[in-house]
Amino acid sequence: MVTAGNTHDLVGAAELLRLLPTPRRLIGDRSYDANKLRDWLIERGCEPVIPPNPTRKHPAPYDFAAYKARNLIERMFCRLKDFRRIATRYDKRVDIYLSSILLAAAVTWWIN
Repeated sequence: MVTAGNTHDLVGAAELLRLLPTPRRLIGDRSYDANKLRDWLIERGCEPVIPPNPTRKHPAPYDFAAYKARNLIERMFCRLKDFRRIATRYDKRVDIYLSSILLAAAVTWWIN
């Protein structure tokens, strides 16, 4: 699923989570720290592993050890952005951009 560049992460997450089965644990960065998302995940039996925004008055607890696994995902995105076509999004059409991402992911997987 590809969203526009100016779309907030929570909008994309809500759409994506509706399409997928509920995971046991969801790891996200501070941009996903919203009560609405946390409550939605907890209602479905999912543990939100999201560090609280520093400006929160009542920060929610999270599993710091599990949050360290997010580094693996960040490295994957960094590896994909080594391809200039993906980092700058030259393609106007979503289907061509998505196919470029899939092709870059396949090449990255093949090299490693």
